[in-house]
Amino acid sequence: MGFPGEPPRRQPYVQPDASPPAQGEHWFEPASHGPTPHGPTPHGPTPHGRGPYGLDPTAAAGPPQSPRPGQHPEQLQQPAQPERRAEQPERRAAQPEQPRQAMWSPYDEGPRSRRPIFIAAGGLGVLVAGGIGLAMLANSDPTPQSSTASPPARASDAPIPSNPGGKFGFAASRATDSHPLRLKEVFKSRKVTFGGQSYLMTTSRLDKKCKDAVVGAKLQKALTAGKCTQFLRASFRDASGKIIGTVGVANLRTSAAASKVASVGAGKSREEYLKALPGKDKVTKFLGTGEAFAGGWSHGHYAVMVWFQYKDGHLPKKAEVKQLNQAAFGATDATVTPALESRSLTGKRP
Repeated sequence: MGFPGEPPRRQPYVQPDASPPAQGEHWFEPASHGPTPHGPTPHGPTPHGRGPYGLDPTAAAGPPQSPRPGQHPEQLQQPAQPERRAEQPERRAAQPEQPRQAMWSPYDEGPRSRRPIFIAAGGLGVLVAGGIGLAMLANSDPTPQSSTASPPARASDAPIPSNPGGKFGFAASRATDSHPLRLKEVFKSRKVTFGGQSYLMTTSRLDKKCKDAVVGAKLQKALTAGKCTQFLRASFRDASGKIIGTVGVANLRTSAAASKVASVGAGKSREEYLKALPGKDKVTKFLGTGEAFAGGWSHGHYAVMVWFQYKDGHLPKKAEVKQLNQAAFGATDATVTPALESRSLTGKRP
């Protein structure tokens, strides 16, 4: 904007299609032929095609002006400028919006549409490889056995026959109960308890010559006839130290042989009986001296025999005989009886 009385200066504006100014023409100088620079412009809009405060130049323009010398007719008035400005919003409106992320479809073309095909092909490959592996595994040779062979089963681990039944089961005969007895199997605890009474074992012994464990010719003969192979004995004392005794068990071939030995040892004469086994302690060392309660019974092919007495060896009265009897059965049921019952059930060592 110029000084007061000065016409508005022309702003540099060139349409894209317009030709550049003529030679010697300047934007801020009047043409060679026309009003002086300081003369008022009689008619027409401002050179840049807009009226004051943005009015439409076509509405504010007067009658058309004639072009000045050296000036093109298009430079006299620029009616297209508002049209170009009006077209700009249309261009902006015509611009396509950014496409939203479309959801994948198996019918789309392009790399994404091939992904299911790749996945399916990969899965099919895995199935084919698995089938080939299974076929090779099925046709492969069996796993070689370890070169270290297991040791042969011992005779004691051989399978036993089915339970023969009967009152004593496997223990009815040595044929179904062939394993020899052991001291630790029969007399495995030094202190035992039965019926509320406790008994202390002081000594034990195993004789392979069965006749050495008994007294009496008839009893020795019965042991020999019954194919006795071992005779086990152990000596006990009660908690008071007044009652002492010996428990023995003979291993014979059959139940009948065991019954014969037991019946000989239960004779009224008391001439056939179990030989007492004295201990080294100060109580059971008196075993075998004085009067005693002696007897026996059978358990399958085993003959069980006992000898029980008072420490001082006196002749027991009727009530004392009952106490000796209770001590004899108590010590036996705490040691020999469980071992033989186990043999009856299994036919082998417990």
